[in-house]
Amino acid sequence: MQPYVAINRDYWNKMAPDWAASGARNWALAAPDWGEWFFPEADLGLLPADMTGMAAIELGCGTGYVSGWMARRGARVTAIDIAAEQLATARRLAAEHGQTDAITFIEGNAESVACPDASFDFAISEYGAAIWCDPALWIPEAARLLRPGGRLAFLGSHPFVLLTTPPNGAPCAPVLHRPYRGLSRADWTEVEIEPGGIEFNLTFQGWLDLFRRTGLSVCDYRELYAPLDATTAPVHIPVDWAKAWPAEQVWVLEKR
Repeated sequence: MQPYVAINRDYWNKMAPDWAASGARNWALAAPDWGEWFFPEADLGLLPADMTGMAAIELGCGTGYVSGWMARRGARVTAIDIAAEQLATARRLAAEHGQTDAITFIEGNAESVACPDASFDFAISEYGAAIWCDPALWIPEAARLLRPGGRLAFLGSHPFVLLTTPPNGAPCAPVLHRPYRGLSRADWTEVEIEPGGIEFNLTFQGWLDLFRRTGLSVCDYRELYAPLDATTAPVHIPVDWAKAWPAEQVWVLEKR
């Protein structure tokens, strides 16, 4: 196990109680919404409208609400997460919403999933594997798990967030604090303000080169800004910053 895997596992086990309420809120939604500003599924279209008969996997499922949304659309879902405490919340909420039989929860690393090749029609990650796993490992693993023509969608932090976050972990500012060349990871374990785990991202060319090497074609890409009428933002992203620069990105890919 790579050291960052244990660091992120321990961090998310510790943080699990803080995310239980938002998990419950998302499980109860009549229609999905996404990201820091709750963009409606009707606007982003990350999930197939009808998933009847589809095999789907959520990579880094956290509290499991995305898996719940897919199960409600008819999918047979596998959900994997490294943090046992997060999975405990996910299993509890799945039981409360009557989805225990539709979702198989696995405690494990999304960089190495104990499922055969070409097991799934659809894979997704919202801030799970998307930012907490090494793309050089989890993207090829997702491609391995998908059948030809299968899709991978993921949403996570935009590279600009890493580039403009000061070394002490203070909120983003309109100043570049780290090189763009070679962008790969950010270690938040020792920062002064709200220490965290180890987060990953790539340059745009880095993402495209990785997709090309792993047999994935880009179907869609979105940069998500804070809505112009937004008045609040995550503590590490000032709302005015996020109206001027994208805080999140969405990739939708298809296995060739």
